[in-house]
Amino acid sequence: MRKNFIEKILPGIASVSLLFLLGIALTLILTGFPAFEKVGVIELILGDEWRPTFVPPYFGILPLILSSAYVTIGAIIFAVPLGVASAVYVAELARPAVRETIKPIMEILAGIPSVVFGFFGIVFVSPLVQKVFNLPTGLTGFTAAIILGLMAVPTIASITEDAITSVPKELRHASYALGGNIWETITRVTIPAAKSGIFTAVILGVSRAIGETMTVLMVAGGARGIPNSLFSPMRPMTATIAGEMGEAVVGSIHYHALFAIGFVLFFINIVFNLAAERIRKGKL
Repeated sequence: MRKNFIEKILPGIASVSLLFLLGIALTLILTGFPAFEKVGVIELILGDEWRPTFVPPYFGILPLILSSAYVTIGAIIFAVPLGVASAVYVAELARPAVRETIKPIMEILAGIPSVVFGFFGIVFVSPLVQKVFNLPTGLTGFTAAIILGLMAVPTIASITEDAITSVPKELRHASYALGGNIWETITRVTIPAAKSGIFTAVILGVSRAIGETMTVLMVAGGARGIPNSLFSPMRPMTATIAGEMGEAVVGSIHYHALFAIGFVLFFINIVFNLAAERIRKGKL
């Protein structure tokens, strides 16, 4: 009887997460709809100026979308190789004492608040970027990409290390028995066998980079125009929402446009995760 009760209640508990997801989507759609209606879907998404306080105001979010793309792609390029390489070292090459030291550190780093990373970016990374690349300011998309990459590395490394460790030892022993060396075993046996878990780690790391707010608000530079390159100051969608929601008058087009940005960000994140999941399963 108790087993039947648990079996009946578990699907209901599991459906709560789906209800939360639907609730978030409906909130963003209903609150952002007036902006889509009054500004126009094409003008809102493809407009090249975001000047909500001008007279007349401009509500084009293309610069914000491009800024988010620049920062996210930069973070991926930085975080994925470093995270996977760190995981391979910890799981396959490090001595047990080193492994027992590094693994908890990676998990602790994954829990550091984003504002701490933001301070690190302002104090250390930003001046370094400005000096090395001879830029007018170090608060750029490149700086934000580096910090977001650093934030994603512990997540990618920790989950990837778990995936690599879970690969059966028999596969490694078979590779060595056939004459493979350690690097051939890692690249041709271990990593391919753990690719599903590695891809999951990358998805989680990238999802954090896409949705990160405080760090990009602090170090990306805040420029609202279309960025010329990754080394330009920029303002991603998350930073725009966080920076302007407090000053937007409730019920104004500016207010509804911020929710519209939230819906676009939500939609992009959902599409990315669905596509990544299909790629992981080999269906796309």
